[in-house]
Amino acid sequence: MSSIYILWDDSHIWGLLVQRALEAWNIDHELVRGHQIAQGLLAGKPPKALIVPGGWARGKARHLGGPGILAIQKYVGEGGNYLGFCGGAGLGLSGAGGLGLSCWQRKGFDNRMHHFLSGHINLQLNRSNPLVPEQLGEKALVPVWWPGQFSPRECDSTTALGRYREPGNDFWVADLCVGGLPEGTLADWENMYGINLLPDFLHDRPAVVSGQSGAGRFILSYPHLETPASPQANIWLSHILDNLLGSAPQQRPPLPAWDLAETRVGWNAPDLLSVRKSLENIIETGQGHFLLFWRNPWLLGWRRGIPGAALNSLYALVCKATAHEPGPESKQMWNACKDEFMKYMEIFEKGVTGYLLAERFAMTMRSLEPDTVFPRGLQEQRNGLFGPPPGAGGIYAKLLSVMEDLVWLMHKEKHN
Repeated sequence: MSSIYILWDDSHIWGLLVQRALEAWNIDHELVRGHQIAQGLLAGKPPKALIVPGGWARGKARHLGGPGILAIQKYVGEGGNYLGFCGGAGLGLSGAGGLGLSCWQRKGFDNRMHHFLSGHINLQLNRSNPLVPEQLGEKALVPVWWPGQFSPRECDSTTALGRYREPGNDFWVADLCVGGLPEGTLADWENMYGINLLPDFLHDRPAVVSGQSGAGRFILSYPHLETPASPQANIWLSHILDNLLGSAPQQRPPLPAWDLAETRVGWNAPDLLSVRKSLENIIETGQGHFLLFWRNPWLLGWRRGIPGAALNSLYALVCKATAHEPGPESKQMWNACKDEFMKYMEIFEKGVTGYLLAERFAMTMRSLEPDTVFPRGLQEQRNGLFGPPPGAGGIYAKLLSVMEDLVWLMHKEKHN
């Protein structure tokens, strides 16, 4: 039995981050699917902790279905541990499609700009809680990647472990790095335009919370403590894992940096390698036309409205799939679906390339001939390729589903 289960469905690149962290620290784990949980996995082989990565909470709930949601509630209620990041944190809350581990709910956004936050931000820590490591002191600099927010309720044991304070130097709002602006610029903009881009609305709001649900515990974190090469976040994650596993404190190094483009090739499957190259070509097209850029070696940045997150996740999963020689079951699965996959991939590459060029053309024409730009046409083009946000749809969803299944199957073969 694995010490930790990672819920794999609808986790995209965020599931890879959690898996990568546990691999780097040599912590026993297993990737599990919603249908397995619905069929009784947690009752028959209960882990010491269930980790639910970021991603789309509603999609995760759909994969679990009613039986899967009840199974997690029962597992935690009988003494299990639940650790959710971002979308996994939202899943743990009350409300439609939530697990109801906490009576707190997800707070809606009065201003959509409040959701487009990313980068490192300081947290004021609750040092009296044993889930907060003493070595961090009173504050920790941790990363958030487009987080939701908690809506607190005074109805159960949920308590904040960390509260938002001032943003770090790499903090972005949408596609603007506010942390790198000259001193006084934001104040000038607020005076001139009446717009405040600093996340003042977050001040003192809970970022990481914990509480009891029956005999079990939950930890819900909108900050991504599993982010590569984020030392203070990684210290906190290591401490939480020791607590959940009931093990003595370990002195683990920060999670290593992750350079997606330098991912080694361990499976020389010509079709998959051509898919990897196609995605690199798409990203290069986006870079060449100022629509995409690398925030760091594992995370794409994008101009507002461009589906960079989707491209990032698909590319990361393809890199993961090509990194290791698969077992016979994985090869059989790929051989069975690759012809259809490659047909969709050819359409996807041409379609996304055309879409990105159309977006670039529209950016130019908006300042020259605004009447010639048709936003609805661009939106329809994007939705056909990626589906309407926030979920995955269109051709992208078909490609993503195959890659998630393939990576899951390869992991299963490797660890059985």
